[in-house]
Amino acid sequence: MKNFNNLNKNRSKAHSYRFTVGRVLQIVLALVFLVFIGRFLYIGISKDVAGQNIGKRTNELYKRNEVLKATRGTIYDHNGSVIAEDSHTYTVYAILDKSSVDYKNRPMYVTNKEKTATKLAEVLPLSEKKILSYLNPKHSAYQVEFGAGGAGLSLEQKNKIEAMKLPGIKFEETSSRLYPNGEFASHVIGLAQLQSNKKGSASQSLVGTMGIEQYFNKQLAGKNGYRESFVDAADYQSPTNNHVYKQKEDGDNIYLTLDSQLQTYMENLLDKVQSKYDPKSMTAVVEDVKTGKILAASQRPTFDPQTKKGLDSNWRNILIQDSFEPGSVFKILSMTTAIQTGHYNPNQYYKSGSITLNGSTIHDWNTTGWGSIPMSQAFPRSSNVGMATLEQEFGNTTWKEYLKKFHIGEPTGVTLPGENPGLVNIKNKLDGAVTSFGQGVNVNVMQMMQVYSALANNGQMIKPQLVDKIVSPNGKTVESFHREKVGSPVFSKETTKQTLKLMQDVVNKEYGTGRAYKISGKSLAVKTGTAQVAGPHGGYLTGDNNYIFSVVGLTPANHPRYCVYITMRQPQKMTDDPELILAQIFKPLVNRLSVSSGQANVTRVAVPDVTNKSLRSAKNSLGEKGLSTEVIGDGKSVIRQGTDAGVKVNNGSKVLLYTGGTIKCPDMKGWSKDEVMSFSSITGIPITISGEGNKVVSQNTPKDQVIDQNSKLSVTL
Repeated sequence: MKNFNNLNKNRSKAHSYRFTVGRVLQIVLALVFLVFIGRFLYIGISKDVAGQNIGKRTNELYKRNEVLKATRGTIYDHNGSVIAEDSHTYTVYAILDKSSVDYKNRPMYVTNKEKTATKLAEVLPLSEKKILSYLNPKHSAYQVEFGAGGAGLSLEQKNKIEAMKLPGIKFEETSSRLYPNGEFASHVIGLAQLQSNKKGSASQSLVGTMGIEQYFNKQLAGKNGYRESFVDAADYQSPTNNHVYKQKEDGDNIYLTLDSQLQTYMENLLDKVQSKYDPKSMTAVVEDVKTGKILAASQRPTFDPQTKKGLDSNWRNILIQDSFEPGSVFKILSMTTAIQTGHYNPNQYYKSGSITLNGSTIHDWNTTGWGSIPMSQAFPRSSNVGMATLEQEFGNTTWKEYLKKFHIGEPTGVTLPGENPGLVNIKNKLDGAVTSFGQGVNVNVMQMMQVYSALANNGQMIKPQLVDKIVSPNGKTVESFHREKVGSPVFSKETTKQTLKLMQDVVNKEYGTGRAYKISGKSLAVKTGTAQVAGPHGGYLTGDNNYIFSVVGLTPANHPRYCVYITMRQPQKMTDDPELILAQIFKPLVNRLSVSSGQANVTRVAVPDVTNKSLRSAKNSLGEKGLSTEVIGDGKSVIRQGTDAGVKVNNGSKVLLYTGGTIKCPDMKGWSKDEVMSFSSITGIPITISGEGNKVVSQNTPKDQVIDQNSKLSVTL
């Protein structure tokens, strides 16, 4: 009985315990339910969660913001040929994570790495082994890229890869700038590169960092637009919400004054001289000095804006950012000043050789001089003593006034960034005398072009001009650049006439320093220059090559239309006289200019007969016609010429000269198909030609390798 009572008591306690637990659970659930109800009521009334508006967050979840990128304006030459334009490049990447599948559960990752590597190697500049190493990373990765070999792909490369239908292979598009001409007025045109729009932003835009691209970046860049829209759960655009749209404004297009044909021709001439004589730097400019329009301008060293090759060490635009002592080409300024102020008497005699001022002696380049000579010979002979004598006669005060009129020490305002205004500082007689022949004064190339323009405009300087017009995307001219006078005329028509006559004596008189620049049938006014190079610790460097050699020429001489100005600093392989080196650029350029047409055009010339002539004589004969040469062999005279005598070719064409002896394989990259066949014909060496173009892009035999009739040469067009 006692056990029965105990059992009932235990049952009663268990029931009471279950009842209590049940009640507690009911109360807890009720409280949780009340909390949720309260929370929902709070959210419904206040619409805030953790201090953030839930409605706003929901809108953001279904809102799509899209930047509508403006197209950067195109840069053209004066004929409308493209120099720089917007483009796109692509970066290929591979998805490796097997969780990446589409809505039909099809794989969106790389399923067969070996096959993928084999196919990609057909397009990318990477081996199968290298691609496989990227596809098999050491650590787990959702996706991988292929380094530099998988970046910067063209649309054509992208299309080829897409046609392979490789699972998991995707592309990222990147804005880029296309420079189709390679090394082409690179420091003038400049460069546009991708830069982040804001600090920490992933969005990038093309920004001009050099040259015209930088100077006119605002006009070229345009303005981005944007689109703000809303989508539903399936990511389809919703028609019920308000959409915000701001149209993009594409950049303006810029038309330059450059002539692409002339510019390309000049680049080739500079390349040849750079390769053969290795100067530390060179500049060359061709200008229509009647209008101030620059037709061609370049420098060495340079860079390729498309590949960026050479950019790291050659980013300075030495045409305007570097100043230098111009040397004897500056005598044009002192000569015109002497004539204009009435201090030039052509029949006055002076003692050449040396002159002492303020305890310092000034020497002529011919240190012994030419004895007592008339002042009319001072300029053609490039006599420092003659110019110093004239400067002492008109005096420092007058000289400084005229240097101010010539705007020496002031920027030209040419449309390029970072112009160096140079420097002139005359304190005593010696300073004035030294500056009269171009030492002790610093200028930039465009300042000198501005001065030379006065010789074509009766003493009126014209500002150098690189831009012809700016045109909007719809074809409307936004801004035109016209002939711009600089100050008042510095000298008169009569002074112009006398100065040009003296410049003709430089090239025509037996004692003139510019005889090497004489061109048969061409009317030329020339001045040569040789300026010492300042040493790093004061004073000037010594040695035959430690100079800045230069030449300026105007044609036609009596009524100039065009000016060619070339400088060359410290050639490291000076195997020829500096005048003969510069003539290899100067004479073909002058021959290329067609005065009658009002612009630089291609002309046709008959190839002269140079067979059996000495190599030097042959080069001179061809150079006078504006033709370039390629010497095959190491002989001293021409055995055969690649183009027959009398055949008419474009001015600037290449004529192959075979001299016999040891033949070294030339660098044929860039040669035309006809030039390759001409080489084979005059040497008797067979060449296999493949490809469908007209320019050689590769060759199987290295440059300078000795070859003969048994060699197996091949080139690809």
